Amino acid sequence: MTSDQLKELKDRLALLRGYLDVEKRSFVIEDLTQKSLDPEFWNDSKAAEAVMKQLQSNKGWVKQYQVVADRVDDLEILLEFLKEGEGTEEDLDRRYEETVAVLDDAEFRATLNRPEDELGCILEINAGAGGTEANDWAEMLLRMFTMYAEKHAGYKVRPANRNDGDVAGIKSATIEIEGDFAYGMMKGENGVHRLVRISPFNAQGKRQTSFASVFVHPLVDDSIEVEINPADLSWDTFRASGAGGQHVNKTESAVRVTHAPTGIVVECQDERSQHKNRDRAMKMLRSRIYEKELEKQRAEKEEVEAGKTANEWGSQIRSYVLDDRRVKDHRTGWQTSQTDAVLDGDLEGFLKAYLRWSGEAK
Repeated sequence: MTSDQLKELKDRLALLRGYLDVEKRSFVIEDLTQKSLDPEFWNDSKAAEAVMKQLQSNKGWVKQYQVVADRVDDLEILLEFLKEGEGTEEDLDRRYEETVAVLDDAEFRATLNRPEDELGCILEINAGAGGTEANDWAEMLLRMFTMYAEKHAGYKVRPANRNDGDVAGIKSATIEIEGDFAYGMMKGENGVHRLVRISPFNAQGKRQTSFASVFVHPLVDDSIEVEINPADLSWDTFRASGAGGQHVNKTESAVRVTHAPTGIVVECQDERSQHKNRDRAMKMLRSRIYEKELEKQRAEKEEVEAGKTANEWGSQIRSYVLDDRRVKDHRTGWQTSQTDAVLDGDLEGFLKAYLRWSGEAK
């Protein structure tokens, strides 16, 4: 490591400090800590939990910055020692590479600095036109996102709704993904996903193109207030669909709720009891309404919404071309030849590329 490289690290650290607004967060931490010491603080447990969550979030960001700052300070000391004949260049270079990796990760995570980024998410998949082929592609995406969430990110996945295809695959499905920063990590998956492959459902073995749309919504928790007037809701009950046999529900436990002011419709049928399905449907409805409010506040999101409305050619955010061994994101240019790994949930490269790209585009 050279003095110029150390200067570059310091410059990046200064940018990170400004991006995270460490000074403001430090004042917020002090203020919230004082509030938490009030003897009457826990009288309103819901409000207290919201304050504690905000406190922990700000502490986390400041700590993340401080970890990098301490490493940069250590490097400067090691460089001075080396100039005085102490230590080795190998040790300094090793510590430099470690610090660069930590700084890279901190810069990436700094893109997840909106309040909703820290939440879990609701992920919906809808098959495009194309019958069985499109339904199969939608189920492949459901498997891919489930494997990413559980295997690669350590999140918890809960099915909420599933409508099976007539022959294979799914027409639509909804899952809840619970875990820190699940929405922030996965929000870039909003859009149309295009598959090109030799179709197993085509007797002539022809190349087939299929589309499916993905919608990602923040999963609201009790710290977020979303007011819903019961008079604005209309409820329907029906029998849960399934693959047949023991999976078919004999009672009308599945529910559908429609929110009149927004036109949002939510279905939930994964639970065995109607009561539990109603509770989960309300949770998903609150999440959808919350996201709608976020969209009003951030005009730039209209671009994302416009890009995911048509399940057809020209509107896709990513193409999965299996016979050419290529998956490419059309927004960021990120691509890989490891198609099997991607379909098995290895999405980290695409997710990070999108977050960096969206951060630069602001």
